[in-house]
Amino acid sequence: MKRSDSLALPALYWAFAIYLFIPIGVMVAMGFKDSRFIGFPIENWTLRWYLEVVQNEDMMRAFGYSVLIALASTVFSLVIGLLIGLLLGPTRLVGKTLLFALMALPAVTPGVISGISLRMFIKVIGLEPGMAAIILGHTIHNVPFVTIMVLTRLSAQPPSLIEAAKDLGADEIIAFFRVTLPFLKPSLFGAAIFALLVSFDDFIRSFFLGGYEPTLPVLIFTKLRSGMSPEINAISTVVLVMTAALGIYAERLMRRQRG
Repeated sequence: MKRSDSLALPALYWAFAIYLFIPIGVMVAMGFKDSRFIGFPIENWTLRWYLEVVQNEDMMRAFGYSVLIALASTVFSLVIGLLIGLLLGPTRLVGKTLLFALMALPAVTPGVISGISLRMFIKVIGLEPGMAAIILGHTIHNVPFVTIMVLTRLSAQPPSLIEAAKDLGADEIIAFFRVTLPFLKPSLFGAAIFALLVSFDDFIRSFFLGGYEPTLPVLIFTKLRSGMSPEINAISTVVLVMTAALGIYAERLMRRQRG
């Protein structure tokens, strides 16, 4: 292989990465501009918009509301996804492929279709739009991702571990809590972080299922309808930094646990 050929692929990769991150860089830069006009050049830099975001009660209330919904849906997703993973994993079950396809359906359904169907569903069961409806919608959407992570980890578990635990006198429940659950810890942690971030950033299901109290993505969308503002860039930058930091921390911790 020629040297030029060996350098072409990395160069193409970095060119594509730069292309993807240019819009994000522009968004971050506009959050520090000392003017409400969105555009270049930037004559002065300021933290004014970040201070206004912190002092904005609507923004902070929507942020806390989104965090609370994300935490609740993550807990429910982990419990349900773990149970489904244990059902579809080591057990011999008739129609397991069909059950897996049905379980994964919410993850592959287009967002608009999912939002409309969930809105109709809560109407049928008599649940009013609001926090409980959003948590239900986010949980249904996140369960497939949790289940897939659990199944992937279970497929790597040596059967001899469970057999050894049973030989030492452990029943099914004790073997689960002392062998299987610790073995699943890295995947459960990764699934929790993923579900938390997806739920916090979910706009479509929050839009269709929300009541009078908006989540942060819905509030940002509402403000965007009246035009761009440096405040929107500021809060978006804060969310971006928090999401990236949490994702990087989760990845490093998962690698350490697997190691």
